[in-house]
Amino acid sequence: MDNIYILGIESSCDDTSAAVLKNNMLLSNVTASQKVHEEYGGVVPELASRAHQQNVVPVVDQALKKAGITKEQLSAVAFTRGPGLMGSLLVGVSFAKGFARSLGIPLIDVNHLQGHILAHFVEEEGVEHKAPPFPFLCLLVSGGNSQIVKVNAYNDMQVIGQTIDDAAGEAIDKCSKVMGLGYPGGPIIDRLARQGNPHAFKFAEPQIPGYNYSFSGLKTSFLYNLREWVEGDPDFVEHHKEDLAASLEYTIVDILMKKLRKAVKDTGIKHVAVAGGVSANNGLRNAFHEHAEKYGWTIYIPKFSYTTDNAAMIGITGYYKYQDKDFCSIDAPAFSKVTFK
Repeated sequence: MDNIYILGIESSCDDTSAAVLKNNMLLSNVTASQKVHEEYGGVVPELASRAHQQNVVPVVDQALKKAGITKEQLSAVAFTRGPGLMGSLLVGVSFAKGFARSLGIPLIDVNHLQGHILAHFVEEEGVEHKAPPFPFLCLLVSGGNSQIVKVNAYNDMQVIGQTIDDAAGEAIDKCSKVMGLGYPGGPIIDRLARQGNPHAFKFAEPQIPGYNYSFSGLKTSFLYNLREWVEGDPDFVEHHKEDLAASLEYTIVDILMKKLRKAVKDTGIKHVAVAGGVSANNGLRNAFHEHAEKYGWTIYIPKFSYTTDNAAMIGITGYYKYQDKDFCSIDAPAFSKVTFK
């Protein structure tokens, strides 16, 4: 059987990424990040889409060069169709369509969330790899999404629990902003939490039935408590930032793991993966290891480079869809809302 070469393109938020895969083996994964958003305390959609326009051609060029192949060797182009920021998505979608059309090769649309989950199946030369067997449960946590997904096959995923308001990553970013620590909040909170006491402060944990999540109450609790403490001591954050970060992280991880434990118990599935931007958090990774030891789970934690938005996860999803000839038409529009088919 001939080798399948897939070009993956990811542009859902503020990272422009391109990857080349030979079957399920990663040959290159190139990402251009945008620093411009830091001073605004969040991603500015207009600036993000402009930066994607500047970055997409050089990033794809670099990915092909690093992979050591020509564009004529490509079997198909896979791209993130959504969800994400519409302006950002349109840059990647338009480029992918034009590039595939010019080469006369198929176009494959990828759901960004499915991509995060399937990042567990990317293989690298000389790197030992353990992919989860089907079915497995995946905790998908990022700035925009918090879900528990039952993964029956690469093309059969069932969301059994999700946030009814804010996502875990969004709550971390907002609380970091309230503390004046900067953006993105995830890495900052993670670093400070390693030096703090996770039991120093208590914050509200919502009681939501089933496997669903809610983080808006925690965010409000954090804000009101902080406001009260700062009134008594204007330098409160500076004096307690490590403990605040550790307590916030502990509460969020506790909320996430309680529902995941329930899902594992109810389904009887003990192969458990984590994916998405928040899966880079050390507190969450440690909790996964603790649960593996305590409850006999077999856990799957992605490399740090596969936690953030990257094109390798788009490429691997494209590879599986290519085998089923699951292609999309040139007129398939981008979508910004969270959908899961």
